[in-house]
Amino acid sequence: MPELCVNIDHVATVRQARRTYEPDPVEAAVEAEAGGADGITVHLREDRRHIQDADLPRLKAVVRTKLNLEMAATDEMIAIAIALLPQLSMFVPEKRQEVTTEGGLDVASQEFRIREAVARLKGAGIPVSAFIDADERQIDAAAHAGFDFCEIHTGPYAHAFHDHGAGHPATLKELTKIVRAAAAIRAAGMRANAGHALNEANVRAVAAIEGLHELHIGHAIVSRAVFVGLREAVGRMKRAIGSC
Repeated sequence: MPELCVNIDHVATVRQARRTYEPDPVEAAVEAEAGGADGITVHLREDRRHIQDADLPRLKAVVRTKLNLEMAATDEMIAIAIALLPQLSMFVPEKRQEVTTEGGLDVASQEFRIREAVARLKGAGIPVSAFIDADERQIDAAAHAGFDFCEIHTGPYAHAFHDHGAGHPATLKELTKIVRAAAAIRAAGMRANAGHALNEANVRAVAAIEGLHELHIGHAIVSRAVFVGLREAVGRMKRAIGSC
């Protein structure tokens, strides 16, 4: 079954609501790993709305699995990643006005610039992933740009699942796109991950897809943790993934 990387951004979101020191995302990383997380994901956004620069070295010091740094493909973020040396990096699109990431990175329209950014990170020994839609054109562009991984944006599937249910044609259509994208990513010589809007109810069908290496899940786990604690919430998600 795929590994589970837990995104702890929303722990920092709660902290930043008061511009204070708690809850500490570093403590969240420790609890997530205690619950069975195979990795910790954080997104350092350009507007610093949740994770802060000072969190990164503290996370790198305590994370015992692997640290995945999500970021925009900018000179500032590339320099931060090279200084940090996370075990994995991922380029994502960013818009200041969005609540969360709304879609995959358009690698195809900016392949030359993205290829250069990927080369800089790989030159520092950092594997690089692209967060992309389940689109063959974007997969081909990601392969040409030199990415090691592609993370398939599962938001459209998750929203169809919520609106229509598991067996509805709209849901199955989106799931089929993910299945085909995962196969295309592997055929192009990259490893396939998936994530966005996955929860305990909808994750099983995605976890069952052949060849997926990691699932990156945050909001649903942190939401469940409000009621049961982060360690238990991670354990519940692991069990949901394992039940496929």
